Amino acid sequence: MTKVNFYDTIDDSLLKFAVIISRHNGKWVFCKHKKRNTWEIPGGHRETGENILETAKRELQEETGAITFDMTPICIYSVTAPDNFNGMETFGKLFFADIHTFEEELHSEIEKIAIMDELPIDWTYSEIQPKLLEEARKRGFLPKKDAIKWLFFDIGSTLVDESKVYEDRMKKIAELSCATYEQVYECAMSFYKENKKGDLEAARQLGVKLPKWESQYERLYEDTKACLKKLSGIYKIGVIANQSLGTCERLENFGIRKYIDLVIASAEEGVSKPDRRIFEIALERSGCKPENAVMIGDRIDNDIVPAKQLGMKTIWVKQGVGSLWNITGESEKADIEIDNLSDILKYL
Repeated sequence: MTKVNFYDTIDDSLLKFAVIISRHNGKWVFCKHKKRNTWEIPGGHRETGENILETAKRELQEETGAITFDMTPICIYSVTAPDNFNGMETFGKLFFADIHTFEEELHSEIEKIAIMDELPIDWTYSEIQPKLLEEARKRGFLPKKDAIKWLFFDIGSTLVDESKVYEDRMKKIAELSCATYEQVYECAMSFYKENKKGDLEAARQLGVKLPKWESQYERLYEDTKACLKKLSGIYKIGVIANQSLGTCERLENFGIRKYIDLVIASAEEGVSKPDRRIFEIALERSGCKPENAVMIGDRIDNDIVPAKQLGMKTIWVKQGVGSLWNITGESEKADIEIDNLSDILKYL
């Protein structure tokens, strides 16, 4: 009987293999060996002198012809089987790769690759590799495509870069209070790290009124359009955001309204995040069940906590001041944490 176990860490010297779960444009990438009629996940043996990441990159390039890709470690796995290394437990590292471009020809024992919508039935290692995929799924990778119907995004510091607006606001606080910009900035950052609204608290501490939000300084993140364009070809896209009147018009001006199927904004609805009613409105109008929806945002308090309470899946985009949030409990933990929008494509 073949046993597959999973670990978070292990002595590096025990790692003999690298296996790379791979996707391209939202589809699976599998390999077929020249001597077999079955499909397998790219991977192979670690060579002398390699670290395990080097092994993973080399095997991915050799077996798929991948030229450009992003790679992320998932976990350690082990295999124990009577016909494998005399029944000894052997260890490898599991990775995830999002492949962007391929070579035209393969230069290895692999005959061809296939880019598939669905998982294959005829596996080379049927007692091992499906289990690797399932573990990756459990750890926040590869949610079932047919289970996710809608992706809901926040706007500020998620789709839109607000850094220049915050900079302008802090400069005005400094001018009004006769403090330096550096003093205001450090004060605000200390409050953000305490899970408070840093700019508001800094203004209060310095005894001045919080300056107006100057939305003309808002800019799209560089990867926003490309990310929405790719995801909108696979999922329905929605927005759940605390915004002033005219949200649809602003999204149109940014050039991204065409990728968005539903906009739910606080000013129009008369209810703001973190009130769960605004999420319920979005789910009702989309006709989507909570378990079939993902909320993607930068704010733990406004985006992650209420969405989790409703049973939605959650992705924390650690951009802007929201990235400074200090997680204090299980209710605040997102299913997936990413550093920028492009990283979403590794998981969805």
